[in-house]
Amino acid sequence: MYRTNADDSHANDSKSLTENLEFAAVSRDTDRITIGELARDAGVTLRALRFYQSKGLLSPQRSGTSRIFSPEDRARLALIQQGKRLGFTLGEIREMLQMRRRQSSGDRSDRLPISRKKCVEQIKHVENQRRILELALIELRQIYTGMSIALESALTTAAVVKVA
Repeated sequence: MYRTNADDSHANDSKSLTENLEFAAVSRDTDRITIGELARDAGVTLRALRFYQSKGLLSPQRSGTSRIFSPEDRARLALIQQGKRLGFTLGEIREMLQMRRRQSSGDRSDRLPISRKKCVEQIKHVENQRRILELALIELRQIYTGMSIALESALTTAAVVKVA
């Protein structure tokens, strides 16, 4: 099955795994934070947060024209980032978030609700992606080696012509 994460290409997550997991637990003087604060804390762009909102993954409240995010939004963003790291599409992440929402608040954890079957499928998918990437690296190295050989040959030919 061919899968793409192109639908979330606007979401640039640059922080480390540890930082992404820790930002959801940050305590604040207020339960509500602005889009800028959430973006900074999570290591994502404002555009990414707006994109997630447009896809129905986040539902901030409005105060005039400002987006105000709740602690639940912060937790959902951490789960979105976890799902992306694990290679799930935004559609799959949305389904998992909906499943999590249906659970009672006492049953919720800080992980996406992934079934054993889905977990095994994703492991196979990521392993296949790794094999494809390894083949791409081999091919790129062969191309690079070919370029180096061609360059050496051209330089040797130019040196011979220059001497003669």
